[in-house]
Amino acid sequence: MKICFAVCEYNPFHNGHLLHINKIKQEIKPDCLAIIMSGSFTQRGEIALLDKYTRATHAIKAGADIVFELPTVFATGNAEIFARGAVNILSTVEGEHVLCFGTESGTKESLCTTAKELISESKEFKRLYKEELKTGVTSIRAKVSALSKMDIENLDCELLKSPNNILGIEYTKAILSSKSKLDIYPIIREGGGYNDTELYKDLSSASAIRKAIAEDRTKKTKSAMPEYVYNDLPKAIPNCDDLIFYSVLRAEKQDLKNVIDCTEGLENRIKALCKTSESLQELKDKLNTKRYTASRLSRILLSVMLSIEESFIRKCLASELYLKVLAIRKDKTNLLSELSKLTETPVITRKSDADRLVGIAKACFEKDVFANDVYNFVTKQKTNEYEMKII
Repeated sequence: MKICFAVCEYNPFHNGHLLHINKIKQEIKPDCLAIIMSGSFTQRGEIALLDKYTRATHAIKAGADIVFELPTVFATGNAEIFARGAVNILSTVEGEHVLCFGTESGTKESLCTTAKELISESKEFKRLYKEELKTGVTSIRAKVSALSKMDIENLDCELLKSPNNILGIEYTKAILSSKSKLDIYPIIREGGGYNDTELYKDLSSASAIRKAIAEDRTKKTKSAMPEYVYNDLPKAIPNCDDLIFYSVLRAEKQDLKNVIDCTEGLENRIKALCKTSESLQELKDKLNTKRYTASRLSRILLSVMLSIEESFIRKCLASELYLKVLAIRKDKTNLLSELSKLTETPVITRKSDADRLVGIAKACFEKDVFANDVYNFVTKQKTNEYEMKII
């Protein structure tokens, strides 16, 4: 069985995502299109606009066959953790599989060349990278500058300057490093960019859509998504800022230090600035620098609230976890029995499946349960962590 995997957030699902799914079906023609999607919280360190079951339902209606949940510990991590976590899980499924993702530019060959160079980390690269970091820029900007100063054939440094390209390289790095049998298939994305907050007639980014909803301009987003998504949009963006702020205020410095990417004494600045900030946004604004971007800070602060430590993430990356099914197409329920033949990884469709998890897998799933409980509390919903939607 030829399976095409796509990793996504669908926050919310829009016409660009629909175009991506249609291209996959037209160009790859898989027997199964499987989505692995973020759950209650996203890679930007934010609460999801819609609950994961509603977003998974949108994916099925758009043409996906089955939707799995990307565990919270990976979904809320940086690009490397996000990609490695997804690749590790998908690589447990045997067969002819391809990972398809959207990029701003680049080919399969250029992505592989850049990924291999980043994996090898030559002495020259390490030296230049350290020099660039001293200028106060972010890690990714330091890598771009370091690589651009090296004489590497077929290297496209432009790939490291756009969010989806960066994620595509991280997927490729994870596949090459783990010697996974997954193939990659990049598709050039169309319409508004990942960080573009401007609404366009048909192809607007999720960022632009969320911004419009926050500004009470939801009607302006109608042309940017299928009707079934528009009808499910909330009246306002869910907000858990106070929960996060309280968690950070209550945390000890060591708790902060244990969070991934909270380095160079940042925990001291966070604790100090908490006392002079009246909101989470004010705290983020005070912390924001060239080195610490808004997304990185949001992920750090969210991880404190969810009690996700770097050591636990590393254990999850090194362990066999699970495939939690969020939704499946009604006429493709046979995929569940097919999956049981293709993987030894537990496939979770009901509570009894989850109850059989042990060790790190059990602890990882419990983070998903907690994240879902927090989401329900904030949005006043009652979604069931052990549910599987049949659409």
